Amino acid sequence: MRIALFADVHANLQALEACRADAARRGRDREAFLGDLVGYGADAAAVVDLAMAAVQDGAVSVRGNHDDAIDGESGYLNEMARAGVAHARATLNETQRAHLKHLPLIVRSAEACFVHGSADAPERFRYLDGIDAAKRCAAAAEAPITFVGHVHEQRLYFATLGERMHLLTPTPGIAIPVPRHRRCVAVVGSVGQPRDRNPMAAYALYDATRRTLTFHRVSYDHRAAAQRIRAAGLPESIAYRVEHGI
Repeated sequence: MRIALFADVHANLQALEACRADAARRGRDREAFLGDLVGYGADAAAVVDLAMAAVQDGAVSVRGNHDDAIDGESGYLNEMARAGVAHARATLNETQRAHLKHLPLIVRSAEACFVHGSADAPERFRYLDGIDAAKRCAAAAEAPITFVGHVHEQRLYFATLGERMHLLTPTPGIAIPVPRHRRCVAVVGSVGQPRDRNPMAAYALYDATRRTLTFHRVSYDHRAAAQRIRAAGLPESIAYRVEHGI
């Protein structure tokens, strides 16, 4: 069983389509969406439609803070984020809005946990910003491996004997063993708005049979995605981020 893990799509249809196609070529069996389908980008409706269809086919999907803001509070977001939420509110239909509203904050199983921010307080959308946060997340997840988004970069935290947590910055395309006895928290990166100065879309592929995790970067027409943002009247700073990966 190979699960493709997509986080922080942020209404970037071109990036999501490229990542899904890459995962399909690599033999993915199932998909998981780790929150923030909308926000920032120009194509919220199309992205939500794709995710809704995937859920009908058995995909896991959890709610991110931008998804939550569609029918909730957005005042805490910065100006760019509020603009993206406003655009999504104006372009989503009632079915799409209801889908986002009713997404779970966290999905747990005996094998894995899926959440946008952190398993210890999924409703607070905390950033997994270090070793201590990763330890709290792993303890609350109650699963050997936890998959998260929100951070917009790719990271892997793992516990060794004695439960000491370590941080690994993964190399794209290199499979990493994630045995059951080693608790792991994987930050899968952002499909639609990476922030590591690399505009290539990011996702991860988990092989539950072989117990390996591979982080991937995918080339796509990020300049076209940026032009979609400009054409939608969204802030230039969002388009610049997509073009430059910042």
